[in-house]
Amino acid sequence: MHIPVLAEEALTWLNVREDGVYVDCTAGAGGHSALIAERLTTGRLIALDRDAAAVETARRRLAGFDCARVIHTNHGRLREALAEAGIERVDGVLLDAGLSSMQLDTPSRGFSFQQDGPLDMRMDTEEGVTAAEYLASVSGSELIRVLKEYGDIGPARRIADAVIRRRDKGAMNTTRDLADAVAEALPFVTGVPEETRTVFQAVRIAVNDELRWLDEGVRQAVGVLNAGGRFVGISFHSGEDRIIKNVLRAASRPFRELRPDGRVQRTTPALVKVLTPKPVEPTDGEMRRNPRARSARLRAAERLGVVTEEE
Repeated sequence: MHIPVLAEEALTWLNVREDGVYVDCTAGAGGHSALIAERLTTGRLIALDRDAAAVETARRRLAGFDCARVIHTNHGRLREALAEAGIERVDGVLLDAGLSSMQLDTPSRGFSFQQDGPLDMRMDTEEGVTAAEYLASVSGSELIRVLKEYGDIGPARRIADAVIRRRDKGAMNTTRDLADAVAEALPFVTGVPEETRTVFQAVRIAVNDELRWLDEGVRQAVGVLNAGGRFVGISFHSGEDRIIKNVLRAASRPFRELRPDGRVQRTTPALVKVLTPKPVEPTDGEMRRNPRARSARLRAAERLGVVTEEE
């Protein structure tokens, strides 16, 4: 069974009330969702996921909870999903930005370099281009940017050149093809280059436009919280953590709207209080039990003040 990362910490920071309304923006296999649902009596849980296979898995996992509803949608469309469920505001939002184990462990999804399969990588297999289609049309300069920004990859140009060469020969259709391109670019490395993992990560982020959707999802989450409601975000990549940190930081400061002449026209008070000045990391015990939790980081914030109708 899929083990939810930072489960105890997420539930603690979410501060679940038995009569509250909560959203799990990334239901996955339903691990975090089930832990939230177990704590509800008269409350409600809305679980979202952009992966249709995950939605079906979560629905089976949550079938025994009358309080839970699972919706197939992107967390960047949180407001739309809540409107569909007849909900305006909630008491807590959890967003786990990581790739689920079941996605990694399914060769046909194309997320892992450890198993050969079609180069797909789409979170939602019902929309968007596959990784193979993306790599078939991306320019060399854009691929270098993606590898650097989304994978923190040093030899980005060498790897991008190898991918483009193979692509132009029609040999960029499977996960093995992409992994072989990385090995070809780094012939001085013994075994599987460490960059292989981060190349797959970077291409996956680009294919799914993950960082843009994450930014939108966190912003909408802050906007739908009741006063005193909590947002909890879990990330697995420096770019993801940076987005969550920056959105929460901006929301924790008053916003000044200026007139054309520079004078202050209106000041909007801070929306949230950041509860985690530094990210919460997994314990040594959790990392031993679940090595995939090693890079996880959790940040939390609480909604301040009185929520107005204009939001």
